[in-house]
Amino acid sequence: MVEKYVFGSPFETEAVTVQMEASAFTGKLACGEISLENGFCYRCRMDEADVVYGLGEANRGINKRGYQYVSNCTDDPHHTEEKTSLYGAHNFIVISGKRHVGLFFDYPADMCFDIGYTRQDMLTVSCERIDLYLYIITGKSAYDVVKQFRKIIGKSYIAPKYAFGFGQSRWGYKTAEDIETVVRGYRDNHVPIDMVYMDIDYMQDYKDFTINAERFPDFAQFVQKMKGEKIHLIPIIDAGVKIEDGYDIYEEGVEKGYFCKREDGSEFVAAVWPGWTHFPDMLNPDAREWFGGKYERLTSLGIDGFWNDMNEPAIFYSKEGILELNQEIGKYVKKVNSDDGGGSIDDCDLVPGEIRSKMENLQNSPDDYRRFYHNVNGKTVCHNLVHNLYGFNMTRAAGEALQKIAPDKKMLLFSRSSYIGMHRYGGIWTGDNQSWWSHILLNLKMMPSLNMCGFLYAGADLGGFGSNATRDLVLRWLALGVFTPLMRNHTALGTREQECYQFEHIEDFRHVIGVRYRLIPYLYSEYLKAAEKDEMYFRPLGFDFPDDRRAVETEDQLLLGHEVMITPVYTQNVSGRTVYLPEEMKLLKFMPDGSIYEEVLGRGTHYIEVALNEVPLFIRKGKCIAVVDAAENVDAIDMDTVQYVGYDRAVYEIAE
Repeated sequence: MVEKYVFGSPFETEAVTVQMEASAFTGKLACGEISLENGFCYRCRMDEADVVYGLGEANRGINKRGYQYVSNCTDDPHHTEEKTSLYGAHNFIVISGKRHVGLFFDYPADMCFDIGYTRQDMLTVSCERIDLYLYIITGKSAYDVVKQFRKIIGKSYIAPKYAFGFGQSRWGYKTAEDIETVVRGYRDNHVPIDMVYMDIDYMQDYKDFTINAERFPDFAQFVQKMKGEKIHLIPIIDAGVKIEDGYDIYEEGVEKGYFCKREDGSEFVAAVWPGWTHFPDMLNPDAREWFGGKYERLTSLGIDGFWNDMNEPAIFYSKEGILELNQEIGKYVKKVNSDDGGGSIDDCDLVPGEIRSKMENLQNSPDDYRRFYHNVNGKTVCHNLVHNLYGFNMTRAAGEALQKIAPDKKMLLFSRSSYIGMHRYGGIWTGDNQSWWSHILLNLKMMPSLNMCGFLYAGADLGGFGSNATRDLVLRWLALGVFTPLMRNHTALGTREQECYQFEHIEDFRHVIGVRYRLIPYLYSEYLKAAEKDEMYFRPLGFDFPDDRRAVETEDQLLLGHEVMITPVYTQNVSGRTVYLPEEMKLLKFMPDGSIYEEVLGRGTHYIEVALNEVPLFIRKGKCIAVVDAAENVDAIDMDTVQYVGYDRAVYEIAE
């Protein structure tokens, strides 16, 4: 059952697609209490055994108890345990124990979830204003609650089948020759690949929807050349539009009034990769349609996939921020050079704390988010009140435009920043992670939480974006990436090159990625079923085994679809790992010689050996999956080679 409550005057986020009547709020709820004295505050007491699921792209574990989280889309590449905000804002949680209750707080600004942080038995959700919708969902299980929620927020985006192939990316592929070198590295070594991603260097001076003609002399021809190699090129699109006379998108946006404004009506100016930029007003439907239409400039050249970035929106600094910092520095310089200042500026070794703090906080400053405004159906709305909707609506702009540009074709589309509702238009990658073993585990734990919020096409930067990767880390991470819908190796400029052919014994990478291609018919089928039926592609063990406390507390294994459990290795210098089976299952290991090792294991704890060049999975009792021969690209998959592995007499139907 779903109940809707209205508090104050909520902003219409369009996260929920089902129309429903609101229930009258009588001052108290059956599953908690609400205070409206100092903003909005929801509180409920948690039983000792309660598990709290949800929050989509959030830090830490699958069970969110014991910490606090802030929904505030944040450009922060350092995903360490103390961080409370990442790139997405997904205000849906499920309290599961003696009761199963889902809570969706439809509120597009900062919101704090204190889930047993201040007090271990207390859940507190609070925000500054009282203007929000609250949806309360009760069900017979945690999964039942999730499926009800998924039904009210609309169907999940469906990616094209080629997007289940492997992709290679790096910030630093600057020319057509760079990309051809990558393609040759994979094709010559027969390592499967379907996509190469193009980061910001393909553009002319980092201007959206432009191509650097010197680096890509005939881009349309190059796109077709890559398609001849069975490679899809996936360019990045950033949120900021460069301020430059003669740049038609800038001039059009100013003329039509489609950029975000300052309070005085002038265009807001901030610095991102192109230098000084304006931000398209993604909450203005006309501006959204205008910006989305620009994607045709690249689709007309043969492009059929995009990734949207820097759309929190990320801000390096603003003119106002620089001015304020200069004023502070000027006051300081004047002080130390005065007769009462104790000497000259040359005698000072330290910058005062308040100035240093201002310098450090120039990037993505909350002050800047209060400086610009949106035009929402003729009403002026300050950005900080709707901050979490920007990335959602940028991807919505692209998604709606691509449906018009190519109505009969599926396009690849995913985003860094998001809010619930964006799942209808595209997928997610989890942003700028690091080449740390702990981030393999973080990747794993994020997947079911994102699925709960509708984001099925999801994945992380395999091998890590920042820091330097090692061969064993990349192989172990790829063995997890075999199962995530988005399987992309991506790393930053200045880090160690981590394309698969850069390491010794390339045959190990060929095999591990080859396992992905052997499983694509099964994985894509389960993805389609989950999207159609409002189900989850990945689930915590506790969803299927809620009465098994050991299963509920196991967070380094996931159920995939209806047949599989995955148990990736995420620790360095080990020969395997311990797994817990809540029921009898069959262990499969894809061996480097192409064979599949099979062994039935009973309920309980087992240590399984997993070499760096092996990929393990478990088949649930009485189930089977489809497996084909390895191929070097998705188009080359031969369905005539399909075989079914798992339990005898089990039946599996492939959805297309």
